[in-house]
Amino acid sequence: QVQLVESGGGLVQSGGSLRLSCAASRRNLRFDRMGWYRQAPGKERELVARINSGGSTYYADSVWGRFTISRHNAKNTVDLQMNSLKPEDTAVYYCNAATVVNVEGAEVESWGQGTQVTVSS
Repeated sequence: QVQLVESGGGLVQSGGSLRLSCAASRRNLRFDRMGWYRQAPGKERELVARINSGGSTYYADSVWGRFTISRHNAKNTVDLQMNSLKPEDTAVYYCNAATVVNVEGAEVESWGQGTQVTVSS
């Protein structure tokens, strides 16, 4: 079982920036994709951004152009640079990592414990 440890959350004013970082406890694992999800109070967890091992990225429409995801494959880390933050970005942000384990595409996922991001207006 691999652990994902997040850091970088906090309180910031609207328009400000934060950088979230996530590190896997084991560097010898290969993750096919890594990403960030978030969950606001009373809402379902949603995908914010993800990046695969080849560097292809996906962003939710709500963060497009403001957030940038990056990863370091050798270190098994993934970062999320968040700029132009809005109050609606307030949520607990979770790091996610997944590995495909068979030809049918079944995955094994790991989650971080979450880090709070609060954007004040």
